Amino acid sequence: MKRSTVKELFAAPEINSEVLLKGWVRTRRGNNQVAFIAVNDGTIIHSIQVVADLQSFPEELMKRVTTGSSISVIGKLVESMGKGQSLEIQASALEILGDSDPEVYPLQKKGHSFEFLRDIAHLRFRTNTFGAVFRIRHALAFAIHKYYNDKGFFYL
Repeated sequence: MKRSTVKELFAAPEINSEVLLKGWVRTRRGNNQVAFIAVNDGTIIHSIQVVADLQSFPEELMKRVTTGSSISVIGKLVESMGKGQSLEIQASALEILGDSDPEVYPLQKKGHSFEFLRDIAHLRFRTNTFGAVFRIRHALAFAIHKYYNDKGFFYL
Protein backbone atom coordinates (compact mmCIF):
# COMPACT_ATOMS: atom_id res chain seq x y z
CA MET A 1 0.00 0.00 0.00
CA LYS A 2 1.29 3.46 -0.92
CA ARG A 3 1.99 5.79 1.97
CA SER A 4 -0.08 8.97 2.00
CA THR A 5 0.82 12.30 3.58
CA VAL A 6 -1.53 14.55 5.53
CA LYS A 7 -1.15 17.16 2.79
CA GLU A 8 -2.21 14.67 0.09
CA LEU A 9 -5.19 13.50 2.12
CA PHE A 10 -6.53 17.03 2.57
CA ALA A 11 -5.71 18.15 -0.99
CA ALA A 12 -7.40 15.32 -2.88
CA PRO A 13 -9.33 13.12 -0.48
CA GLU A 14 -10.51 9.79 -1.80
CA ILE A 15 -13.36 9.20 0.63
CA ASN A 16 -13.89 5.58 1.75
CA SER A 17 -10.46 4.52 0.50
CA GLU A 18 -7.88 2.59 2.50
CA VAL A 19 -4.88 4.77 3.42
CA LEU A 20 -1.49 4.32 5.09
CA LEU A 21 -0.29 7.27 7.17
CA LYS A 22 2.88 7.63 9.23
CA GLY A 23 3.54 10.51 11.57
CA TRP A 24 3.83 11.84 15.11
CA VAL A 25 1.08 11.95 17.68
CA ARG A 26 0.23 15.54 18.53
CA THR A 27 -2.54 14.75 21.01
CA ARG A 28 -4.61 11.84 22.20
CA ARG A 29 -7.99 11.96 23.89
CA GLY A 30 -10.98 9.72 24.19
CA ASN A 31 -12.95 7.50 26.54
CA ASN A 32 -13.27 3.78 27.32
CA GLN A 33 -14.56 2.87 23.85
CA VAL A 34 -12.68 5.09 21.40
CA ALA A 35 -9.42 7.05 21.11
CA PHE A 36 -9.05 10.21 19.04
CA ILE A 37 -5.44 10.62 17.95
CA ALA A 38 -4.23 13.77 16.17
CA VAL A 39 -1.40 12.75 13.79
CA ASN A 40 0.92 15.12 11.94
CA ASP A 41 3.68 14.25 9.50
CA GLY A 42 5.09 17.74 8.90
CA THR A 43 3.82 18.15 5.34
CA ILE A 44 1.31 20.80 6.45
CA ILE A 45 0.65 22.56 9.72
CA HIS A 46 -2.67 20.76 10.25
CA SER A 47 -3.08 17.33 11.81
CA ILE A 48 -5.53 14.63 10.81
CA GLN A 49 -7.64 12.80 13.35
CA VAL A 50 -7.35 9.05 13.66
CA VAL A 51 -10.28 7.29 15.35
CA ALA A 52 -9.32 4.00 17.00
CA ASP A 53 -11.92 1.66 18.44
CA LEU A 54 -10.25 0.46 21.65
CA GLN A 55 -11.92 -2.96 21.40
CA SER A 56 -9.96 -3.60 18.17
CA PHE A 57 -6.50 -2.92 19.61
CA PRO A 58 -4.59 -4.41 22.55
CA GLU A 59 -4.62 -2.26 25.67
CA GLU A 60 -0.81 -2.40 25.96
CA LEU A 61 -0.44 -1.03 22.43
CA MET A 62 -2.84 1.86 23.06
CA LYS A 63 -1.03 2.81 26.28
CA ARG A 64 2.08 3.43 24.16
CA VAL A 65 0.25 5.92 21.90
CA THR A 66 1.30 9.13 23.65
CA THR A 67 2.18 12.66 22.58
CA GLY A 68 5.40 12.55 20.58
CA SER A 69 5.32 8.87 19.69
CA SER A 70 5.59 7.97 16.02
CA ILE A 71 2.97 5.67 14.59
CA SER A 72 1.89 3.99 11.38
CA VAL A 73 -1.85 3.78 10.76
CA ILE A 74 -3.82 1.89 8.15
CA GLY A 75 -7.46 2.79 7.95
CA LYS A 76 -10.41 4.08 6.02
CA LEU A 77 -10.51 7.78 5.11
CA VAL A 78 -14.00 9.10 5.86
CA GLU A 79 -15.76 12.41 6.24
CA SER A 80 -15.68 13.46 9.86
CA MET A 81 -18.88 13.78 11.83
CA GLY A 82 -17.10 15.89 14.49
CA LYS A 83 -16.57 19.61 14.52
CA GLY A 84 -13.24 21.18 13.59
CA GLN A 85 -12.15 18.75 10.88
CA SER A 86 -13.48 17.62 7.55
CA LEU A 87 -11.74 14.23 7.36
CA GLU A 88 -10.69 11.47 9.70
CA ILE A 89 -9.18 8.02 9.49
CA GLN A 90 -10.98 5.06 11.05
CA ALA A 91 -8.05 2.90 12.09
CA SER A 92 -7.99 -0.79 11.22
CA ALA A 93 -4.28 -1.34 12.00
CA LEU A 94 -1.92 0.66 14.17
CA GLU A 95 1.81 0.16 14.74
CA ILE A 96 4.14 2.02 17.10
CA LEU A 97 7.28 3.06 15.22
CA GLY A 98 8.86 4.93 18.11
CA ASP A 99 7.86 5.33 21.73
CA SER A 100 7.76 8.61 23.59
CA ASP A 101 7.74 8.73 27.36
CA PRO A 102 5.09 11.33 28.32
CA GLU A 103 7.02 12.14 31.50
CA VAL A 104 10.14 13.04 29.51
CA TYR A 105 8.89 14.28 26.12
CA PRO A 106 9.00 18.07 26.44
CA LEU A 107 6.26 19.13 23.99
CA GLN A 108 2.83 18.65 25.47
CA LYS A 109 -0.46 20.27 24.43
CA LYS A 110 0.18 23.45 26.44
CA GLY A 111 1.98 26.42 24.93
CA HIS A 112 5.74 26.78 25.36
CA SER A 113 7.91 29.87 25.67
CA PHE A 114 10.61 30.62 23.11
CA GLU A 115 13.19 30.34 25.90
CA PHE A 116 12.04 26.78 26.62
CA LEU A 117 12.14 25.89 22.90
CA ARG A 118 15.77 27.10 22.66
CA ASP A 119 16.78 24.18 24.83
CA ILE A 120 15.13 21.62 22.52
CA ALA A 121 16.13 22.95 19.12
CA HIS A 122 15.64 19.57 17.41
CA LEU A 123 11.91 19.61 18.30
CA ARG A 124 11.08 23.25 17.50
CA PHE A 125 9.80 22.28 14.05
CA ARG A 126 6.97 20.30 15.65
CA THR A 127 5.42 23.43 17.21
CA ASN A 128 2.87 25.42 15.23
CA THR A 129 4.77 28.71 15.62
CA PHE A 130 8.11 27.45 14.35
CA GLY A 131 6.44 25.26 11.74
CA ALA A 132 4.75 28.33 10.27
CA VAL A 133 7.91 30.47 10.45
CA PHE A 134 10.06 27.84 8.73
CA ARG A 135 7.43 27.29 6.01
CA ILE A 136 7.47 31.03 5.26
CA ARG A 137 11.29 31.03 5.29
CA HIS A 138 11.31 28.13 2.83
CA ALA A 139 8.90 29.89 0.45
CA LEU A 140 10.93 33.12 0.51
CA ALA A 141 14.28 31.38 0.01
CA PHE A 142 12.85 29.27 -2.82
CA ALA A 143 11.40 32.34 -4.56
CA ILE A 144 14.72 34.21 -4.34
CA HIS A 145 16.73 31.25 -5.66
CA LYS A 146 14.23 30.66 -8.46
CA TYR A 147 14.33 34.32 -9.48
CA TYR A 148 18.11 34.40 -9.76
CA ASN A 149 18.24 30.97 -11.44
CA ASP A 150 15.71 32.10 -14.05
CA LYS A 151 17.89 35.19 -14.74
CA GLY A 152 20.95 32.99 -15.40
CA PHE A 153 22.80 33.47 -12.12
CA PHE A 154 24.51 30.66 -10.22
CA TYR A 155 24.43 30.06 -6.48
CA LEU A 156 28.06 29.56 -5.47
